[in-house]
Amino acid sequence: MCAAVPGYSPGFKRPPETLRLKRRRARRSEAASPLCPRADTALAPRPFPRPGRRNPFSSLDNAPRPAGPPEFQEQRPPPGSQGPRPALWQFLDPAQENKSAWKEECPERAGVTTLSNDLHLPVSVPDVSSSPSTEFPADWSIKTRVLFTSSQPFTWAEHLKAQEEAQGFAQHCRATSVNFPQSIQEPKLSTELRCAFQQSLIYWLHPSLPWLQLFPRIGADRKIAGKTSLWSRDEALQQVLMNEWSVSFTSLYNLLKAKLCPYFYVCTYQFTVLFRAAGLAGSGVITAVISPTTRGLREAMRNEGIEFSLPLVEETRSKMQKNYETSSDTEINSLETGRNVEEGEEQGMSDDESFSWLEEMGVQDKIKKPDGISIKLRKEKNEVQMDHKPESVAVVKGTNTFMLLNFLINCKSLVAVAGPQAGLPPTLLSPVAFRGATMQTLKARSINLKTPVHTCYNDIFSLEITGPVMPHCLHTLTMLLKSAQRGAFSAVLYTHEPTAVFNTNAGPSFSKETMCKDLTKCGLHLQTLDQLTQLSTLGKSSIRLLEMRDYAYTWKS
Repeated sequence: MCAAVPGYSPGFKRPPETLRLKRRRARRSEAASPLCPRADTALAPRPFPRPGRRNPFSSLDNAPRPAGPPEFQEQRPPPGSQGPRPALWQFLDPAQENKSAWKEECPERAGVTTLSNDLHLPVSVPDVSSSPSTEFPADWSIKTRVLFTSSQPFTWAEHLKAQEEAQGFAQHCRATSVNFPQSIQEPKLSTELRCAFQQSLIYWLHPSLPWLQLFPRIGADRKIAGKTSLWSRDEALQQVLMNEWSVSFTSLYNLLKAKLCPYFYVCTYQFTVLFRAAGLAGSGVITAVISPTTRGLREAMRNEGIEFSLPLVEETRSKMQKNYETSSDTEINSLETGRNVEEGEEQGMSDDESFSWLEEMGVQDKIKKPDGISIKLRKEKNEVQMDHKPESVAVVKGTNTFMLLNFLINCKSLVAVAGPQAGLPPTLLSPVAFRGATMQTLKARSINLKTPVHTCYNDIFSLEITGPVMPHCLHTLTMLLKSAQRGAFSAVLYTHEPTAVFNTNAGPSFSKETMCKDLTKCGLHLQTLDQLTQLSTLGKSSIRLLEMRDYAYTWKS
């Protein structure tokens, strides 16, 4: 009997091979589909695949479709028509990419969807729509990708000739401004348009390491990991790289001071700094905006004598002051601690001075003053809670920006000491050339697709721009599209999130004549310069969607 039954084992000490295979199959099916019933039968049907992914080798007519009410079923194309292509925004739509990120890092911002892994992707924020206008506000954040769509083709941006590329490079180096009519009849045949398009894609970078992606730097360890870094263990080579970086950084600041460079960015692995020339963003002096900051960085800047302000903290304080004026005695008792901590964070007042505002309001006898130890503990807790958040943005003005320059050059924590970015100097981004810089171009590609509308399909043309899209580049591209696309297009903007807070108002505004003085030599188009001199109105948000209809802009932030 033992020989007649294959795999027989007395006492069932060795189960048959077929039984082990069935057990393995059952476990695999349970792990693959935990929501399905247990795989007790070998002929259990597989769960239907997710609707977000479609077999690229199947046609739309024979592709399986989920059952549902007729009003929710997708309508089939008419007989003889070409099936719809997958819409490009299915892969690039900011509302569909990583909706539940940054909640782990910032639980207190659970009501706002943000990102933790890819900081350069857009986030879902409360939409703030605008009314139609002939110009959109300046957006000082850096975009990592811009997707333009229009009903008119972008053939004029494809396959530039060698002569057109060379002419675009020459126009950029000579700061040549080109003006176009309101509408161009044949954009594909316009050589001036194609050369201006090449000119608008140019930016300058330092250092230049072709095998590494040097922007963005915050959260880029995963992309840089595994790449060859000869300097990570060579201190002599690290010193050479930092010396060259210091020369380039100083060169950029000197150009900025002479108003030959409008602005530039310093991108480290922990924070980003935006230097703006006097006259931009409504400021009459040179400004530097740092975001995000930490308690250690702010303390180090104070120790070096660098004066800075926290505009978002000041804004919160002003709102609290208004609440104090209408609050009851018990409400004042619960709110005075927060005001005291903010004043101590920014100005370092003594105990007596921090409560002088109570005497002015006449309520000093109704409130019990906390002791010095409690104030110190609350202050430290508030400082730590503000770290790495938009509220930690710091603004440096005037001559303090030169002190900030020296501080950043001599700061040892500016460069990572471990990890994939160890020993790698910060990235310098500028719209104009500077010492040690390398000319780079943004990547552009046009895509044609069809979108279903009722029972037919409309042609949609798109132009995708990838790379560090700076404020001047965004405005220049919109000026070109305004003429080439006949005043009708839309754009989805993907923001590098740590730079969105750069739109915060940095201080009082000055007259336009004072701001535009001598800035005409900075290399920007006059219309672009006029936009960047305006006072920022976006607050700590950035433009996510930009649309033009009948030569009028509307946007959402």
